[in-house]
Amino acid sequence: MSTLASSVVLGFLLATAYGSGFHLLLGGPARRILLYVLAAWIGFALGHVVGDLLNVEVLKLGVLHLFSASLGAWIALIASWWLAGQEQIDENVE
Repeated sequence: MSTLASSVVLGFLLATAYGSGFHLLLGGPARRILLYVLAAWIGFALGHVVGDLLNVEVLKLGVLHLFSASLGAWIALIASWWLAGQEQIDENVE
């Protein structure tokens, strides 16, 4: 298996674990796990790209910019939690 393919698999597994763990910590309806996992995947990918463009060498594992990718995933998770919470508050007001 090439280095790129193994990095993609590792990134996919880590982002899935981040999203699942986030849902486990915060709870909520079952459909939210899909939101959190999707947000973690997108944030992880964007964080990796930003880390590659800025040449961030902190916690680089092969070709995977682990630090910036993980930071991107967590930022996306917090943003999705906040936006989903705002949606829920708006439903309760009406």
